[in-house]
Amino acid sequence: MMAAADRPTALLASDTEAAQEAEAELRRHYRFVSVEEAEQVIALGGDGFLLHALHEMLRSGRILPVFGMNLGTVGFLMNEWRIEGLRERVNQAKPFKVAPLRMEAITIRGERVDHPAINEVSLLRETRQTAWIEITVNGRVVLPQLVCDGVLVATPAGSTAYNLSAQGPILPLGSNLVALTPISPFRPRRWHGALIPDEFSIVFRAIDPSKRPVSAVADQREVREIERVTVCVDRKQELTLLFDPDHALDERITMEQFAV
Repeated sequence: MMAAADRPTALLASDTEAAQEAEAELRRHYRFVSVEEAEQVIALGGDGFLLHALHEMLRSGRILPVFGMNLGTVGFLMNEWRIEGLRERVNQAKPFKVAPLRMEAITIRGERVDHPAINEVSLLRETRQTAWIEITVNGRVVLPQLVCDGVLVATPAGSTAYNLSAQGPILPLGSNLVALTPISPFRPRRWHGALIPDEFSIVFRAIDPSKRPVSAVADQREVREIERVTVCVDRKQELTLLFDPDHALDERITMEQFAV
């Protein structure tokens, strides 16, 4: 049985029927090792499963390059699923570094919670009342009061997800920027967001959080009734995504600007 690549490679799959069938087929043709022995990972599923696998790596502190194959819905962060030539594809894959965000939230009860985010950190109103949020960038208050449904910070890798749905900009990989994007802003009416150098920190403070509660969400992990949230890029935990050279992530993000 042939190894899946020159480097020891683990295989992970989501629990969907399609991903489980693909995993079984790959294991019949290729030899894999455990995650503990691996130097890289092949992940079968959709974008959600890939994000889950990456978050598990961040949690464990053992971060490996990941070659994803799409067996989900969108698969923006994935390569095409096919079994033929897998060894050559993985050996020749183009690596892309993705630095996650680090969210540090303090609740109105004084609880401190830290979570990483690969796509975005979003603040969202919890009730029918609009959120009132003060925004500070690199120690300077840039918006004393944003009246809105919410606001988010997106990485370049995540800029085509929730950020794009909120009318935020698409950021090329390597731009060294994050997108600061309001969600349904009411005041100030003409503020549509900003591009922030990724070495800056961004602090959100909920104004009157008891009356106007706000939650903070790092990808899928939510902290409710926050008082203050600090967001910065965490270069110490860079992730590596592997792509087929003719279908690489930087080109996908660029081409998404022309999607109709």
